Amino acid sequence: MKKTLFIVLILAVLVSPQTLEAQCAMCRAALESSGNVKAAEGINNGIVYLMALPYILVAGLFYFVYKKMKNRSPEEV
Repeated sequence: MKKTLFIVLILAVLVSPQTLEAQCAMCRAALESSGNVKAAEGINNGIVYLMALPYILVAGLFYFVYKKMKNRSPEEV
C-alpha cells in the first residue's frame, strides 16, 4: 500500500509540470504580447521546475526523519 502511494505521488509530481501554469500575471502579459509562444512555454516550465524542487527536497527530508524516528527504540526516547 505504501509503495503504491509513493509511486502515485512520484508520477503526479512528474506529470504536473506539463499541466500547471505558474507564471505571474505580469510575466504572462509580457510574454503573450510579444507573440512568442515557445518562449512563454519555456518560461512557464522553468518556473514550475524551480517551484517544485524545494518541495521535493523538503518531502525527502521529512521522509528520512520519519524513518529515523520510526526505527528508534523506546529506550532512546
